[in-house]
Amino acid sequence: MPVHLSYVFVVLIWSTTPLTIVWSSATMAPTTSVLLRMVLALVLVALIMACTRIRMQWSKKAWLLYAYSGGGILVGMLFAYMASQSVPSGVISLVFGLAPIISGVLAQKLLGEEKFSLVKKSALALAMLGMVMVCYAQLQQLNLDPIGLVYVLCAVFNFSLSGVLIKRVKIAIHPMATTFGSLLIATPGFALVWFLAGAPFAVEAWSVKSMWSTLYLGVFGSLLGFLAYFHILQHMKASTVALTTLITPGFAMTLGALVNGEQITLLLFIGAVTIILSLAMYQFGGLLIGRTQNQVNHQ
Repeated sequence: MPVHLSYVFVVLIWSTTPLTIVWSSATMAPTTSVLLRMVLALVLVALIMACTRIRMQWSKKAWLLYAYSGGGILVGMLFAYMASQSVPSGVISLVFGLAPIISGVLAQKLLGEEKFSLVKKSALALAMLGMVMVCYAQLQQLNLDPIGLVYVLCAVFNFSLSGVLIKRVKIAIHPMATTFGSLLIATPGFALVWFLAGAPFAVEAWSVKSMWSTLYLGVFGSLLGFLAYFHILQHMKASTVALTTLITPGFAMTLGALVNGEQITLLLFIGAVTIILSLAMYQFGGLLIGRTQNQVNHQ
């Protein structure tokens, strides 16, 4: 699949994933829901690997790549599922919108990328302002548990860190093999967490919506979503990959309000717009200023 189509697919999947996470864990324990999702994805990937000529790599570098990506999946997903118990799906997607900036900061330290320009520093400040408004709206106006926002922030930080660490491993591996290796690392971890948490496996209590949502997350959110994600990650900068979250928050918040009855207050809306504008400034501000200066110089 062309990398640009993979990019669009990732945007569509990530726009719907927060809502389906909320639905899937509505009548299941979060650890049960995410474990079923990962087991399903692992089985499907194993079948595909068995039916194709895609070969796994088992070198030290390959295992390092699997560890970075699988560890990111394990920790990030656990925090995201815990957050879904108290945080609306639209807000989860919105907070994940901070990923490009966090990735940019981490890439400076871990990948030696160039330091932030004045425009990007301004975008960072604007993003923090938007985040303050979102947090205030959640805590004061919607009276939600603050620990949920902490979980989301931990999830997005881990997502950004994992993406940057993956870029440090200089090895060419098929995206399907990367997906399989990552799930080999992550799935046993989810099983261990589920066992230690003592989560119930009460099938009779699961709603049809929760089961269909878990199936969707296993096939699209995990298998196809991870495959497309690792594909674009191999061909694009970590900060550019994280830019997908610039597009998803607005769609995810609208979907959550229309389909799941999630409340969008005025302050939450303003905070969301502020974060999205900060991300646009972060990605395109320097380019626009450069073009403007070139036009002035040619006049």
